Parts: sequence; C-alpha cells; structure tokens
Amino acid sequence: MPEGHTIHRLAARHRELFAGATVAVSSPQGRFTAGAALVDGRVLEAAEAYGKHLLHRYDGGLWVHVHLGLYGKVSDGELPAPAPVGQVRMRMGSDRHWLDLRGPTACEVFDEGQVGGLIARLGEDPLREGSENPGKVVLGSGRPVFALLMDQSIVAGCGLIYANEVLFRAGVEPTTKGREVAPELWDAMWTDLRALMSEGVVKGRIDTVHPAHTPEVMRRAPRVDRHGGEVYVYHRAGQPCLVCGTPIARSELAARNLYWCPSCQRPPAAARPRRAARPARSSR
Repeated sequence: MPEGHTIHRLAARHRELFAGATVAVSSPQGRFTAGAALVDGRVLEAAEAYGKHLLHRYDGGLWVHVHLGLYGKVSDGELPAPAPVGQVRMRMGSDRHWLDLRGPTACEVFDEGQVGGLIARLGEDPLREGSENPGKVVLGSGRPVFALLMDQSIVAGCGLIYANEVLFRAGVEPTTKGREVAPELWDAMWTDLRALMSEGVVKGRIDTVHPAHTPEVMRRAPRVDRHGGEVYVYHRAGQPCLVCGTPIARSELAARNLYWCPSCQRPPAAARPRRAARPARSSR
C-alpha cells in the first residue's frame, strides 16, 4: 500500500496538471458513473493529501475522495488520451491532460461535512504544515510503539516501511510500549519521521540509511526490489544489519510484518536516540 509521501506527490502532480481547469470526469468501468456525473464539467480547485487519502476539491463544495489501498494506481499524460484499457474506475481530463484511476479501495464523492468527518478520524500527518506531535497519545499508551506508528488515527500516512525504519534509526525495539518510551526519544523519532517522509516526497522513494551506510560508502550492492530505496531492516530478514552485522529478525504484530535488529534495537532501558538524533537530510 502506498505510504503518505506517495499520496502527497500525487496531490502535487494533480494540482500541477488540473488545478483551475474545467475537467471532464467519467467512469469507463462503470463503478463510479453516478459520482463522476456529479463533478463532470466542474472546475478542479485543488488537490491535497491527508495521510493515505487523496482529495480533489471541486467548485460547489464537492470533493472526490480516493484511497488507493493495495491495488490502486494512477496514471496521467498529455492529450490525446489513449483508449481506456482494463478497469478504469475514473477518467479525468482537461483540454491538455488526462488521468486514469484503476483499482482503488475507495473512489467516492464527498461533501464538506464528509471530508471534515474523514479528517477528524485521522491522526497527525507528518507531511502537513501545522501538524502536532502526537506524543501525548503515544506516551500514554500501553500498546506497542510499532502499532501506534501504524495506527492512522494517531499518525496518518506512516506505513510499514517508515514504521520499521524509524524504530531502527531510534534504536527502539518494535514491541516496546508507548508509555515505556522516554519523551525525548519519542520527540526525536517524530522529528526523524517528518524529515524522512519529506525527503520521500522530494525523491519519490524511501531512503532511510545514513551517508555512512550507503552502497557507495560500504561497497555493497544497492537494494533492488519493487519498493526501491536504501533501508536498514524492511524486507531484509536474515540479512546482516548494515550497522552491526547481526541478522535482521522478522515476526508479526497484528498481522503486520515487523523487521528489526536484535542488537541495535534494545528494550526501553537500553534504548538511546542515537540515530534519530540525526534526522534525514531533506532535499527541499
């Protein structure tokens, strides 16, 4: 499932292509026909992201809410638009560009009240200006800190990769309870998460390793998989830790995959904010 940085990149792209334009909206697949008719011929005023949710705002107070889920994909290009191929849930077009949406978990028209309700259910988005540190919730919880990072009602937009990686960078064992994390350590993690995700928006991929652990410096082969980016623990079970050489461990928590280094990530009494104290350098 795309993490929050991907949705923010999509929102920026859609603003660039369509904001201020009168757009034609249709549903070649047929599953969004009624919703498309409500916004067809309206002006797209803005596109924005909140966590993993993409929102297109139209004149007249209508919004199209999209959640890509596991299988959703968006493509776009300049006119002329190609003939729709496959299950295109929504096609949007201006006098210059086209956009196709396939396979989303949600594609629906909202009014202002429904958008407000959606946002009220979500937690703090690290990528939105003015977002607040949710430390009060995290530090008062008996739930594992990994689960708290993944809870979209607490941290909106953080997914598996960022959750696993920010915990490694902070030296925190994933099953550590929120209330066992020192306030200064959580503050460092929150700062680090915001910086990492902001860098992801700029670069279009998730990189979490410090300069000393890049392939070039370590003289190792670069990571190659569909997620891209250089990471410490995510999808590296059994491989040596880039810092200490210990094999990366894997288990499950609430049906989600945990990855961690048993040597670098310690119980609360031994944890230190040594990695999170050096947040990722943003390219902004």
